[in-house]
Amino acid sequence: MTDTLSDWNLLTLVGADRPGIVSRVTRALYECGCNLGEASMIRLGGNFTIMLMVSSARPDAEILDALAPVAEELGLRIHLDPLSGGLHQHLMPNVQVRVTGADRAGIVADVTEILAEQGFNILELDSDVAGERERPVYIMNIQGYSDRTIEALADALVPMAARGVSVDVSPVDLMIG
Repeated sequence: MTDTLSDWNLLTLVGADRPGIVSRVTRALYECGCNLGEASMIRLGGNFTIMLMVSSARPDAEILDALAPVAEELGLRIHLDPLSGGLHQHLMPNVQVRVTGADRAGIVADVTEILAEQGFNILELDSDVAGERERPVYIMNIQGYSDRTIEALADALVPMAARGVSVDVSPVDLMIG
């Protein structure tokens, strides 16, 4: 398997969520002679998004042609871009930030701005809205990398409490092996 900088593309597919998307897309890629690297797949609302690192000796146009029938049948939009990084060229998260509060505009901007000022590199962010329609609660989980201590990050986020937002900062326990 290749892992040099020029050997990988980022393939993104987006469409309405339904069973079989992953199997159909990955089967088409396999039959086209592609290798898959890192992947991220998620449902947001009623939509499903796939981001895959794809490596192939075939030209990009052939990869897109191989996926076209699947994408058309499943109603997926496709995007393929050269990737500026190869496999295993990323940071591992060492900090997790959990955020909850009454849903309101600006929570994500406020929290991520404070984290950015601390040099925090967001590696994953997911969120949801729970609770009742009349009293929605915003829930966000962020994993990232920071050279700062847990205490320093937590102290920087203290002003969020005055805005009605609870923030918990903890180390990420990675079990590798």
